[in-house]
Amino acid sequence: MGYLLSKDQFGEAMRQLGKTYRIFAPVCKKGEGRFKDVDLVRYDFVSDASEIELTVESDYAFKEFMLPLSETLFFFTENQVKEADIDERPVIVFLRSCDMHAVKRLDHMYLENGSEEDWFYRRRRDLVKFALIGCSKSFDDCFCVDMGTNRTEDGYVFSVDESEGMFRCDTPDPAFAEAFAKAGGTEADVEPWCVTENQKAVTVPEDIPLSIYSDELWDEYTKRCVNCGRCTIVCPTCTCYTMQDVFYTDNGKVGERRRVGGSCMIDGYTDVAGGGQYRKTNGERMRFKVLHKIHDFRARTGYDMCVGCGRCDMVCPEYISFSNIINKVADAAGKEAGDDK
Repeated sequence: MGYLLSKDQFGEAMRQLGKTYRIFAPVCKKGEGRFKDVDLVRYDFVSDASEIELTVESDYAFKEFMLPLSETLFFFTENQVKEADIDERPVIVFLRSCDMHAVKRLDHMYLENGSEEDWFYRRRRDLVKFALIGCSKSFDDCFCVDMGTNRTEDGYVFSVDESEGMFRCDTPDPAFAEAFAKAGGTEADVEPWCVTENQKAVTVPEDIPLSIYSDELWDEYTKRCVNCGRCTIVCPTCTCYTMQDVFYTDNGKVGERRRVGGSCMIDGYTDVAGGGQYRKTNGERMRFKVLHKIHDFRARTGYDMCVGCGRCDMVCPEYISFSNIINKVADAAGKEAGDDK
């Protein structure tokens, strides 16, 4: 069951939902891109449906709400520890299919990876309901079809597709369907749009031979990569972080602990006590990131960490293509398999 709505009716539905929920969605930020005449699409809280960007892929992922770049976890004094307060109002987050699959990856890492859930992630996760943005066409850098993330069948409370001023909304959750009915929508059978082919294609190798770890293909990225870490900041499934203690007093007994976003691609992330450093070269860091996305994570969970959104290709200042790297790894793995026969 779903609804067909005009622009005004969809806006009214969002206003009704906005009485209960905060709405976190992709928004076009004028002039906030790389240059002053370049726009940027990133997530923000909106107060009106007209602010929601439904036709352009967001440059940054949704994870800023669930995993803030800098989050105070708790405060401490000499005698007490208190968890930091957060806004506990429920939130609707607008996502495309690839990002819906990314949520599955985040949930596994923070809620299922070990004997205990991450409490700080859980309290934010429990506030969230997801709205699915349908994709009528593939964006230039997407490779979601080959990653199996182009279609989402559950996990969302409503979907939205926009075409020629009309909005098509699938409403599997009756609690949310009421808002669309009250807004004057016409009942209709609606299936969210999804793409079935991309301009980019990747072949993810089923097996990775040990020789890949020392393959010369990584040397290229020692020269090209500049350690900016932008690829991991925009990635919906990158979750690396560091812990920082901020002291308010000289004796170090009053302050706060923060979880701050980090990146395996940034210099210093693998520094250890005694002056040691793992993965010193940029090529080694690229190898770690790539193989974690398409091999190591799958070995543990049965599915790849990468969801094929293509944001890393969009944002790289050196025009390094992650999809191309996947294919290079597949070619090298295939050659190795052929040599073994």
